[in-house]
Amino acid sequence: MPTLYGLIFDVDGVIADTEAVNAQATIKVFQDLFGLHGVQRKDFEAGLGRGAAEYVRAAARVHGLELTDEQVAAATSARQENFLNLLKQKPLKVFPGVMQLINAALARHDFSLAIATSGTREKSEAVLQSTRVPYQQMVYVTGSDVTHKKPHPELFLTAAARMSLPPQNCTVIEDAPDGVLAAHNAGCKCIAVTNSAAPDKLADADMIVPSLTDVTIETITRLI
Repeated sequence: MPTLYGLIFDVDGVIADTEAVNAQATIKVFQDLFGLHGVQRKDFEAGLGRGAAEYVRAAARVHGLELTDEQVAAATSARQENFLNLLKQKPLKVFPGVMQLINAALARHDFSLAIATSGTREKSEAVLQSTRVPYQQMVYVTGSDVTHKKPHPELFLTAAARMSLPPQNCTVIEDAPDGVLAAHNAGCKCIAVTNSAAPDKLADADMIVPSLTDVTIETITRLI
């Protein structure tokens, strides 16, 4: 049976609640590098899904801090180190419904699966290993493989191409507004899960769910 459908998973905020760890790791960076206290998780919202540099800049802007490119580079490097250390201390739990959907799709000959994340290979692989997602059986695209970050469609176009599928045959699972926009800019369908953002922020998605337990293989095929 030929491959007819593609299912593309973002990592942060879709596979597991990495956003809590991302925020914790980055709050420590602001304290250690810039002596800035009082940064909160909500301060990073404008940078969700847009890569490490924009994630850092988002909270900096909230607190009236304009960072140089060199400061951002130092901050993102320290953030990743903090993140990996936190993961070693406490493994992540996969979100409900994720493994069921992945395993159901892997069992189908007409499905191909991909991981597509703006994060680095090292950081995202640590998450996938921690949650025991079988990413070795999936196409794997990271922010290191593309030039443009979300909402640019390059990440998802690359994933579709590596699955040898047209974008319109693919559904992206996302949790952030820029991710939804990137999926649509690529010509893919998009299911948004409200793990990181409120439903009104994800209104452009083809379907919005509180959990992937509400999504089945039949949901994907109907959507495509």
